[in-house]
Parts: sequence; C-alpha cells; structure tokens
Amino acid sequence: MRKLRSSMLFVVLLAFTMIVTACNGGNEQGSSGGEKEKVKSISILTGGTGGTYYPLGGAMASIIQEETGINANAQSSGASAENMNTLKQGEAEMAFAQTDIASYALNGELMFEGNKVENVQAIGTLYPETVQIVTTKDSGIESVEDLKGKTVSIGAPGSGVSANAQQILEIHGISLNDIKVQNLSFDESVDGIQSGSIDAAFVTAGTPTGAVEALAAQKEVKIVPISAEKVKQLIEKYPFYAEDTIPAGTYGIDSDVTTVAVKAMLVVRKDLDEETVYNITKAIFENTDKITHAKGKLIKAETALDGIGNIPLHPGAEKYFAEKGVK
Repeated sequence: MRKLRSSMLFVVLLAFTMIVTACNGGNEQGSSGGEKEKVKSISILTGGTGGTYYPLGGAMASIIQEETGINANAQSSGASAENMNTLKQGEAEMAFAQTDIASYALNGELMFEGNKVENVQAIGTLYPETVQIVTTKDSGIESVEDLKGKTVSIGAPGSGVSANAQQILEIHGISLNDIKVQNLSFDESVDGIQSGSIDAAFVTAGTPTGAVEALAAQKEVKIVPISAEKVKQLIEKYPFYAEDTIPAGTYGIDSDVTTVAVKAMLVVRKDLDEETVYNITKAIFENTDKITHAKGKLIKAETALDGIGNIPLHPGAEKYFAEKGVK
C-alpha cells in the first residue's frame, strides 16, 4: 500500500514538474530569441508636431488599433536619431526614422559612434524625405553658397536634419563655422524665419510639410535649390540620397526646385513577436486609404523594401511582404 501511494505521488510530482518545465521553457524561449511575448499596447515615436511623422503616426496608431486591437498611441519626439536611441533603451516599441539615420545607428556611425543600436529592425520604407532649404523671397538667398554668414537652423543636435545639413554644406565647401548655427525644431525654425531672427532653415520631411505651409500662409516662401552637379556629387559620396524635385505650386513657389531626399521608414524593436509585427505591417499597408495626409498616397507595399539597404527586416514584416510577393 505504501509502495502504491509512493508511486502515485511520484507520478503526480512528475506531471507537475513537466507542466512547470513546459511553462518555464516558453519563458526561456522568449528571452533567448524564440517565441516572444505578445504586446497589448505600443508607443509609436514620430517627430515634432509641425512635421510629417506626427500626423502620419496618429493615423497609423488609429489603423493599428482598429485592425489589430492593439492599443497604439503616437508620441511626438525629436525624430529619427532620438527615436533610435529611445528604442535602444526599450522605452517604446515602434518609430519613424530616416533610412540614413537608421543605417548610422545599426552600424555605429556618425552620431551613433560608440553607441550602436542592435535591437531594431525594419518594417518598411514609406515615402521620400525631401531635404528642403527654406527661406523667404526677400532674404536675398538664391543658392546654398549664399548661406555663408547667415543665421541658419540645422535642426536639433544629432538629428537626421543636422546630418543632412552638414553633408549638403560640405559638398558646397561650407562648414558650420561659415554660418551662424541655430538648432531648432521645424516649428521654431519657421517662427524664426517669420520673425526675422533666422535667415533660413533645413527641413527634412515629406512635402508638403505642415510647418512650412504655415510659414507660406504668412510669407512668400523660397526653397533654395541644389544644382544637378552638386546633387550628383552628394549621391556619389552618400549613396542613401536620391535626386528629388519639389513641384511648382508647393508652398506657392513659382517653379520646380531640384533637391535631394532620403526615405522615411518604420522601424520596430526586434524583440516584438512575429505575429504582432506581421499584423501591424499588414494593417498599415492594406489600409493606406485611411491616411488622409498627402503622403498616404505614396505608402505602398510594392515599394516598401525600396531603400532598405543593409537594414534587416523584422521576421513579421518579412512574412507579410513574402506573402505579397514583394522583394
């Protein structure tokens, strides 16, 4: 009898141990890169309220919530570089970034030297991020060379805009010592141009950009062109740039303006589970008609891998694009 009780107790304990081990095994998989815990809410880092990321992020948060049931909220931020660092710290799940900045972060280059970001992967690219050198018609600034000696906003320190500004100035033989540098947000920049406290500002964002539109309602805006020769030199040195054109009529300008662009993209922490990221990717790219911002028309699954470069796709996004036949 005693042996029978001992045997039964052993069987019960063995079964209990197997159940506990199975549960712990699942947790261990999550911590070692296997099955990961599904999230119930996500924060989407965008940019300043006067840029393009912020309204797009709000629209995408609504789409994600409606289509997946995940509680999503868009947060204003210092944009690309700050967003990558915030994801590195694990303080948000998803973010907008420029492709050039994401590349710097993953490779530990420029503003990320000694601070490589290794826990972020791509969802996909969205639309061209146009580099706009904004001033007014009465400023007397006709070319990039005319910025010498002027008070110019180049965006927040360490931002993607700042990197763009320095690279473009460099191609024109201008250093930051040749201008009076101001590190302002888009909204602060256009306020400064309107008040006369600054002469020009670099703005890297999808066109039309809300802050620049607000300026155009008050002043005659001029977008400083980058010559075809300088565009070619810039792309040769920094291949993540592409030639772009701001069409006549944008901000009331009289003619097309030649400039350059990088790509806006969505990135996500790689520790999010595959199913969650698959559902988020699918929700966004199959409901772009719900995005009222003009850039919504440019967001397509078919072009979402353009400009990704060496930035790895999250497995959830990779699964979605494979199903769509996008390569």
